[in-house]
Amino acid sequence: MSADANPTPTRSWSTTPERSNLLAIRTLAWIATHLGRSVARLVLHPIALYFLLFAPAARRASRRYLGRALGRRAGWGDLYRHIHAFAAVALDRIWFAAGRTDLFDLQISGGAVMEQALAEGRGVYLLGAHIGSFEALHAVGLSRRQLPVAMVMYPENARMIHTVLQALAPHFDVSIIPIGQRGSALAVRDFLDKGGLAGLMGDRYMPDQAVQEGAVQLSFLGRPTPFTDGPVRLAMMLRRRVVFMVGLYRGGNRYDVRFEELADFRQPPADPAAREALVLAAMSDYVRRLEALCREAPYNWFNFYDYWHEDAAA
Repeated sequence: MSADANPTPTRSWSTTPERSNLLAIRTLAWIATHLGRSVARLVLHPIALYFLLFAPAARRASRRYLGRALGRRAGWGDLYRHIHAFAAVALDRIWFAAGRTDLFDLQISGGAVMEQALAEGRGVYLLGAHIGSFEALHAVGLSRRQLPVAMVMYPENARMIHTVLQALAPHFDVSIIPIGQRGSALAVRDFLDKGGLAGLMGDRYMPDQAVQEGAVQLSFLGRPTPFTDGPVRLAMMLRRRVVFMVGLYRGGNRYDVRFEELADFRQPPADPAAREALVLAAMSDYVRRLEALCREAPYNWFNFYDYWHEDAAA
């Protein structure tokens, strides 16, 4: 592990405009809600083919990632499967938002971890990644306890899809707690204290100076990769246990939802060096789990941009 003092990306995920078109999303959403999930899934094929053919940057990023996750060169079939999985998961947000768990086969593991955390009455601090579906967690919350769910994220991210979901499912309760603003940490603390589920994603690195100072370089899929340790440090500051969550898409209507304890910061040590060691251990464990998931379900990881900053070096 070392501080990432010299990042070189010329374009990051935060500056890459969303390719998705609001009219296209609304059209697909209309088909989904009026004609059903089966018909809407048929429309995914031409959509995935379009992006495969006419989104060269996303295609290049997918090929590089899949080559590392699969351990071989990714072919056109692999690229199509990757893009189609992303489209399928995005489509299913509509039904998860409406709480239609009856449409899905949800296999849930680690429920005892969640129950134990919820029993403390301080909410649950969840750390995930852009792999599979976070909305699967929302569906579990709705079906079990009517638990409020919030995503701690940059508010500009995925704004269009959330706008459509709010219009189609007025009871869609996934709140957004903006990150990187004054009062963000207090907002997360207050939401958790009310018994909510607060989810953060830890697999995207912001290449601005504020985050550079809090980045660690770890091996991920065989490459040194910068990760921000902000979510882990926030959990320590709020004295929370951290639950790792993932909702893997298994094809069709099947999702594999898992909860695992990642770290426990309820009583952090007073010694600064010991606290730093805990942060590094949690980050290393997080990346190890993420790498294992990428190898287990390679088509589930949805970061279609120059993740390892290879375009700049080319």
